[in-house]
Amino acid sequence: MESVDTSRNQQDIGRVEIAPEVIQVIAGLAASQVDGVAYMNGGFVGELVERLGRKQLSKGVKVHLGEEHVVIDVSIVIQYGVFIPRVAQNVQSQVKRQVEESTGLDVLEVNVHVVGIDKVKSNLTVNEA
Repeated sequence: MESVDTSRNQQDIGRVEIAPEVIQVIAGLAASQVDGVAYMNGGFVGELVERLGRKQLSKGVKVHLGEEHVVIDVSIVIQYGVFIPRVAQNVQSQVKRQVEESTGLDVLEVNVHVVGIDKVKSNLTVNEA
């Protein structure tokens, strides 16, 4: 992946480049802290890496860089019993805010992909539901 240059508006004393992996980590941390998100979904490879003992902070996040903007795709597993649209909107807001505040880049889109429900994190049992 290509890094993005954010030094246009600064004094000409050098370049500042932000690697896409940094943006992925920021977005992943922001999304995982939203109430109702059980965990991020990184697919088979991400799960395998985590089982081997390395926590992947960018798991479940894809970043598409433009000249001065970024589009982010986030794949999440939500907790059972939450209102999915509200959780997704909160993820979008939190990711957009954190990435923009941390990088100065304009976040055009945060696409949330709800790929599963984690019933383990819920306080409800099958009989109560």
